[in-house]
Amino acid sequence: MSRVTIYHNPACGTSRNVLALLERARTEPEVVEYLKTPPSRDVLADLIRRMGLPVRQVLRRKGTPYAELGLDDPKWTDDELLDFMMAHPILINRPIVVTPRGVTLCRPSDVVLDLLPDLPPMDINLADLDKEEGVPFLKDTPIPASHPGLVAALTAAGLPVADLADGEGKFFAYWTLGGTLAGYGGYVPLDADVLVRSVVVPAAAQGKGIGRTLVALLLRRAWEEGHQRAWLLTTSAGGFFEKAGFKPVSRDQAPASVLATPQAQGLCPSTATLLSRTITV
Repeated sequence: MSRVTIYHNPACGTSRNVLALLERARTEPEVVEYLKTPPSRDVLADLIRRMGLPVRQVLRRKGTPYAELGLDDPKWTDDELLDFMMAHPILINRPIVVTPRGVTLCRPSDVVLDLLPDLPPMDINLADLDKEEGVPFLKDTPIPASHPGLVAALTAAGLPVADLADGEGKFFAYWTLGGTLAGYGGYVPLDADVLVRSVVVPAAAQGKGIGRTLVALLLRRAWEEGHQRAWLLTTSAGGFFEKAGFKPVSRDQAPASVLATPQAQGLCPSTATLLSRTITV
């Protein structure tokens, strides 16, 4: 039996990207096309349990009968949601990957790297592998707010650094599979919300779609911790963040926790645009 299994939908670009990386990483995965051969109810329930997620968070909305079935209604129990997933396998989000390191819903596709052994920098077999849309895979590494690379990158980009030492934010450095620095990003946890901040991509890495992947991976980390909505303030990158699913909102729509942050209190100018989006995978 294969030690790596992917519950795969070949029509899904994210699923294809994950499978390509698993194959290039020489894992010889067992591929289960779950729309043709769905897992049993017990197996699906066990996969969700091992992922540590509520059943509702494994439901796929886009391109499924989710809205038609009224699955947004909180009245449905986990058992009932599992019944819906068995009746309509397209409701199972994808791809789910199982390795000796655990079970994960790999969205964005970069998250599959969490399940693989640590890869050496410049791994010849992986360094030249991009996603099928031509964007590099990214690996994120937690870093302290005082990280000199982060401080230097933010300073060069004219982004705030005065509040980095307050210890409230979570920050990451991002690397390509070939070991090239691809950027930095962070967020401040605010109960169910987060304030996204310190997103910066070096000039040499710009124009390659890295920023959008970086934001998706950053929001995934917030989602893993149970956060439900992301907010940010920007003076010049509104167009970029709107392409990443954020929408402009007026400040009177923001929760008090967001308005009380140093960014909203003055680190960002009053002319900065406030944007928000639901955190989903």
